[in-house]
Amino acid sequence: MTARHSRDSDVVRRVRTAVSRRLGVDARALAAFRAALAALVLADIFLRARFLTAFYTDAGVLPRSLLYEQYGALSRLSLHALSGAAWVQGLLFGLAVVTALSMLVGYRTTLATLLSGVLLTSLHYRNPLVLNSGDTLLRMLFLWGVFLPLGRRWSVDALHASTTEASGGSGVDRTARNRVVSVATAGVLLQVVVVYATNAVLKLRGDRWLSGDATRHVLELDMFTVRLGDVLAQYPTLLTAFDRLWLGMLVGSVLLVALTGWVRAAFAGLFAAVHLGMLASMQLGLFPLVSVAALVPFLPAAVWDELPGWRAIPGLRDRPVSRSVSALASGLPDVGLPDSATIRAAARWKRRVLPPLLAVLLVGVLAWNAATVGIVAVPDAAPVDDSPDPRWGMFAPTPAATDYWVVAPGTLDSGDSVDAFRGGEVTWTEPPDVARSYPSARWRKYVSNLRSAQDDSVAGGFADYLCTRHESEDPMVSVSVFVVEQPVRGENTASTERVELAATNCSSP
Repeated sequence: MTARHSRDSDVVRRVRTAVSRRLGVDARALAAFRAALAALVLADIFLRARFLTAFYTDAGVLPRSLLYEQYGALSRLSLHALSGAAWVQGLLFGLAVVTALSMLVGYRTTLATLLSGVLLTSLHYRNPLVLNSGDTLLRMLFLWGVFLPLGRRWSVDALHASTTEASGGSGVDRTARNRVVSVATAGVLLQVVVVYATNAVLKLRGDRWLSGDATRHVLELDMFTVRLGDVLAQYPTLLTAFDRLWLGMLVGSVLLVALTGWVRAAFAGLFAAVHLGMLASMQLGLFPLVSVAALVPFLPAAVWDELPGWRAIPGLRDRPVSRSVSALASGLPDVGLPDSATIRAAARWKRRVLPPLLAVLLVGVLAWNAATVGIVAVPDAAPVDDSPDPRWGMFAPTPAATDYWVVAPGTLDSGDSVDAFRGGEVTWTEPPDVARSYPSARWRKYVSNLRSAQDDSVAGGFADYLCTRHESEDPMVSVSVFVVEQPVRGENTASTERVELAATNCSSP
């Protein structure tokens, strides 16, 4: 009996070790992940701020009345929808910068992560028309990040904790501190695998990906292709090889969890390299960088153990880095909850209740994504009638076959015409660079959603905005909004079609 019990215990121990190596995350990877998320939020805020009035105020393309009409009660959860004034949006943008900076340095990390995630989600709900898959993934990463010890290493919180330990607190073995295993670590890892696996299922349903032509067709879309993409488009054989590689990586994405050590690091690095290639080749906004950040938790301890300390970096070797960091930590107060019986009881309750709740959340995420691709059926009691739309389509199952750009003929009070969107004279010919004819990737996504909108009032908001956007002594009298569509494949690639999305009289109340 004793020998059998010993063998069973040995099996259980080996299973736990195997699970820990695959679903655990190194604390240094979590620190880098925290910094990456915070940096992405800062970059996102600064990029969105360029079009703050256009996208997030009542003077823009989606005033709150139209937002409530199109998106119902969910839109009312947005803090950014409490006011349509630009100065209020500016304050909320500024608050997001403050919370992201706190998260970046790891000060009150959990609270900063929670607030950053709330403000990010609120911003997304204020204008869903400009969102892409990268925004959805970023929200999910924040959701899991709230329940992860992102401030355990390389943070102000860690410096405060080390000061407490040095003054009499209990020390913790460094190896143990560097290993985090929980439902949340499983969630953040499996979330990434779900994105790739779902995309793989959808791509396998399209002939273009199976034939090796998909990437070439994607780069034929001038509204996406920039920089390196224009060069790669000239090498179809290379693109076919990449097609095969990328589809194989997506199909085998579960190996991101199954592999360990340097092999896992190399596989994650290969995914990151592809995403950086996308960044250099296509106008996709921050989506490639969000994807790279999502891969950071997959980097094992072996990678972090090999990284040089700051003393090995030439620019920092002779600088008093430790004193600067210590000064930062001492300058920020170590504010914590009081040590009381109630607080300790709440902490114990949290440790018991939170893991099963996160397990339910993880199962729900997996089931939902499986339902989006038809792997599991949607229960009758579910809040949707049919299978929900896939979130992770990304050029699947087949890349689009049509390029399009915006032409917005506006008539001035003098009778002259002007393109109310791009400025200058009205021209219907293809722009020299279709991708750059959009002020940003979010503008292109916005126009894409206008094309598929069922309600004409959505595009009407765009036309109304263009009326007010024109500022001169010669006021705008009327505006029409067209997309000019041009097929990129087939026999009629030289032909174009003008599709009117909206028309408005600027003098109408």
